[in-house]
Amino acid sequence: MKAGKFIGAMSLIVIGVIFGAVLVSNFGLVRPSYADVNIGKETAPVQQVDPSAQAFNNAFVNVAEKVTPSIVQIRVITKTTQKTPDIFKFFHNFRDDIPRRQQGGGSGVIISSDGYILTNNHVVENATEVEVALYDKRKFDAEVIGLDPLTDLAVIKINAEDLPAVHFGDSEQLKVGQWVMAIGNPLALTSTVTAGIISAKGRSLRLIKDNAGVEYFIQTDAAINPGNSGGALVDLSGSVIGINSAIATNGISGSYIGYGFAIPINLAKAVSQDLIAHGKVSRGYIGVSIMEVDASMAKAVGLEKPMGVLIQSVVEDGAASKEDIQAGDIILKVDDKEVNQGNELQNYVASQRAGQTVTLEIYRDGEKIEREVTLKAPDGESVDEVAAVEKKSKKKKDVEIKEKNFSNIGMTVKNMTESQYDAYEVDNGVLISKVETYSEAYNQRLFAGLVIVTVDKKEVDSVTEFESIIEDKRGDAVLLKVVDKEGNARFVGLEIKE
Repeated sequence: MKAGKFIGAMSLIVIGVIFGAVLVSNFGLVRPSYADVNIGKETAPVQQVDPSAQAFNNAFVNVAEKVTPSIVQIRVITKTTQKTPDIFKFFHNFRDDIPRRQQGGGSGVIISSDGYILTNNHVVENATEVEVALYDKRKFDAEVIGLDPLTDLAVIKINAEDLPAVHFGDSEQLKVGQWVMAIGNPLALTSTVTAGIISAKGRSLRLIKDNAGVEYFIQTDAAINPGNSGGALVDLSGSVIGINSAIATNGISGSYIGYGFAIPINLAKAVSQDLIAHGKVSRGYIGVSIMEVDASMAKAVGLEKPMGVLIQSVVEDGAASKEDIQAGDIILKVDDKEVNQGNELQNYVASQRAGQTVTLEIYRDGEKIEREVTLKAPDGESVDEVAAVEKKSKKKKDVEIKEKNFSNIGMTVKNMTESQYDAYEVDNGVLISKVETYSEAYNQRLFAGLVIVTVDKKEVDSVTEFESIIEDKRGDAVLLKVVDKEGNARFVGLEIKE
């Protein structure tokens, strides 16, 4: 009995040791708790993030957080009639005139807190129903305010308040190589953000099948896919600098293969303002047919290098036909902006309105001359009627004298164009085009590029008005109010010699 008890006791001890070993070694049967897991914590990070790199990364994060709520998803319903293949008509008398509903969509950008949204024309064209989904998941029916097929832009409106509107940048200041972000709703994936750089500017893709179409695309390698159309291209300040419109594709997948294209925001801003105000675009035209200047042409006409665009012909009864502008002239600048491509000139002019005046610097017979052209509407609308609508607060300039030097104060002033009024955000004034060194104007810190808006607290609109005041104040002094390009205003006392 003692031996049996001893064997039984030893057996229990052995079983206990074996069971304990199982518990200690697990054999895969017992899993540790979450507290025991130490995955990914056994080594330190590869390196600490450099503060400048972290700041660069944060710039993208901040823009995504701030701008994404301003981008909407657009769903549209269109009605089409579909042609029935003849082979089916052999079996049954199918009708071709039965309308069929199709669904499509894209993206849009909130441009005002009260519900105006900018998108592409091709997103909402021919739509019978338009629905907008906001970032906060609210949905609204939308009204199409206006379409502009010539720029592929459109404006729609929803009945909502206190919406997060975007800030417009300046697409004229963009540089190739600059970082940008594309924000939209590609492939039915809402609120998608991609990043890249500006790859090129001024691209023409010949997508708009109209000779009057305006194509001056910003090219980017930020991924843009179907559904991104109408979304925003933004810089690292969070300013919208383009409206995404097209993609480069292999034609099979229909998706992004390296480059996307956006409409410059300066053009989009001008178009959207017209669409909101009038439901259509009061675009002005110079009325010329143009082509780029190549090396041979430059050499033939005596230019030192290829520059400008050549006028091939002047449209009869067009805006240019009213001025001394001829076939064979080469346009070097428009409002002091150099133009070396046809679509570059076209893009600038398209951002102006009928009734506005632009200044052309022209090369003719070895000389540079200037001509002012008042843009004309293509539909025969009166220039005076358009100008009255667009610039009600601006007086019609007296153009008897366009530019004049006043030697007794050492300064030259010139009449302003409508585009310069817009650039300086003033309703009247004359532009200082030259200041002579050590003159009275020079000593009072006046310089070329300032706008004189008042003289002795009276508004001036033309060189003729300015001359009249200066002549009356000979031997006396005047008080000028001047404004610079940043909108800063100051008063200047100026003595006028006899």
